[in-house]
Amino acid sequence: MNVGKLPRLYVVMLRYRVAAMVVLFLLLGAAGEGELRLGWRHLLAALALASSYVSATALNDLADEEIDKVNHPRDAGRPLVEGWAVRQDLRILCRLAAVLALCLAIPLGRAALALVGVALLMSEAYSARPLRLSYRVAGAPLLLGVAYVVVPYGLGIVAAEGDLGHVASRLTVGLLVLFAARIVLKDFRDRAGDAQFGKPTLLLRFGKTATCALSLAGLVAADAVLAASLDPALTVLLQPFVLAIGWMLWRLWQADEAKAEQVAIGVGARMGNGLLLTLLAWLVVEGAGASVRDTLLAGTAVASAFFLSFASLAARPDEILVGYKG
Repeated sequence: MNVGKLPRLYVVMLRYRVAAMVVLFLLLGAAGEGELRLGWRHLLAALALASSYVSATALNDLADEEIDKVNHPRDAGRPLVEGWAVRQDLRILCRLAAVLALCLAIPLGRAALALVGVALLMSEAYSARPLRLSYRVAGAPLLLGVAYVVVPYGLGIVAAEGDLGHVASRLTVGLLVLFAARIVLKDFRDRAGDAQFGKPTLLLRFGKTATCALSLAGLVAADAVLAASLDPALTVLLQPFVLAIGWMLWRLWQADEAKAEQVAIGVGARMGNGLLLTLLAWLVVEGAGASVRDTLLAGTAVASAFFLSFASLAARPDEILVGYKG
């Protein structure tokens, strides 16, 4: 292998959209422990998380190479499909990224090392035989939720030197269910290859209506749990995001062609990110000791920015460039 290829391969396999979301959960975990003062511990936690994610995506691409040739034939984020990397390259990257993730976690203590170890074990269970939970209808969303929400949230707590027991909170459960409601929709993007290779996804086994209904049920359940966990003013502030995501689910159910489906999913995912960023803004300002009024103003400012974008996207769906990747 050309060692000089490794940095580029690492960056490509990081898949920045999903990586940014995972780091957001890390920041939520840190902000929930009080005043958010970013430092070297947060940087190490973010880099360890990023490296564990690179290891996971490399392993998943190795497992799904043939499916990806159908689902992502011209995707520069799939180096095996594009042909500028070979399987041995990804095997080496997977191992090196896993070692790097563990090494970066060591200075943060045993809890961080255990969390990163759990993330790596889950990626093995998700993509590799004999378990290969990506082929289990019920197992995949739950496992991904733990890997993408609970582990990053826990690393955020560790980085902030907080109480790791807080990871077992209603807020974490709400975020986990919200993520699960979102992740079941990725099967729409991968429908062709999954069908060709017999991957038993929720969408292929039970159909579009059942998949959308399950996502909606997850959204409603997550909203209820978050409402029981958060300040009432923040709960009210988040409701327009929930309604917008619900509307996008309805448009997804109504859509009769692939691009319209991906537009609905992409816009809904953007509003989900808006919800998370509004929550983060609230926790950061509140943790800094601001008044309820100032905290509400900060949250409203972030929410307003997202809803201006949402209004623009919803008014011009035919002009949206679908860029959702996972």
